[in-house]
Amino acid sequence: MHERNVDIATSDGHMDTFIVHPDGAGPYPVVILYMDAPGIREELYDFARRVGTVGYFCLVPDLYYREGRIRLDVSQLNDEMRQKLRAIWHNISNAMVLEDTRGMLRFLEAQPAAAGGPLGCIGYCMSGQYVLSAAGTFPERFRATATLHGVRHVTDKPDSPHLLAAKFQGELYAGFAEHDDAVPQSEVDALAETLESCPVRHQVEVHPGTRHGYSFPERAAFDKPAAERNWERIFAMFHRQIPARA
Repeated sequence: MHERNVDIATSDGHMDTFIVHPDGAGPYPVVILYMDAPGIREELYDFARRVGTVGYFCLVPDLYYREGRIRLDVSQLNDEMRQKLRAIWHNISNAMVLEDTRGMLRFLEAQPAAAGGPLGCIGYCMSGQYVLSAAGTFPERFRATATLHGVRHVTDKPDSPHLLAAKFQGELYAGFAEHDDAVPQSEVDALAETLESCPVRHQVEVHPGTRHGYSFPERAAFDKPAAERNWERIFAMFHRQIPARA
């Protein structure tokens, strides 16, 4: 596997981004992995490596780059740190992340190991809204979208991702926790109802007995069976929509 960190130029500066892809010249289909609220850490890089091992060029952008280099130990999170993270997260808008995504798409055009054409994306927690926004803003590019215990898919704001649903193409997977204070069942139902009226192939799944953050091995909420089901669904979707190079 090839791994490196690069600074990708955006309209607001330079965004530190982890990249991993298989050995060889490629080109490999691209997957962008959008972080959760605790930010960049080795746990997310391990997810990217898992994506890379099955034949993809995977990026993990630091969406907090406007605030400087923020690196936290999830196992040491306390109330003060969580409050700081919420403040940083709330300073980020869908529009900002879409601009960052434009920067990544420009960057990818110059990468020999990155295949052109359809991309995949995975968004955790806070980034659920971002991957749906990307799928609706760049429908000709994002053809395999996954949101995992994601938030703010359906809001009363003018930039609510669900308002772009008619533009979604390819396929979408949404995995939710059964017990999640951040994502009420009404939002899950609203997203499912919205997708039913769209041509995009989709699956909205609630994993029984799980809590918010069930995908992350470093969290107390980690649920391995549910996390593995997510990967099963995601890789099957990637195989259908953005098949890896043999």
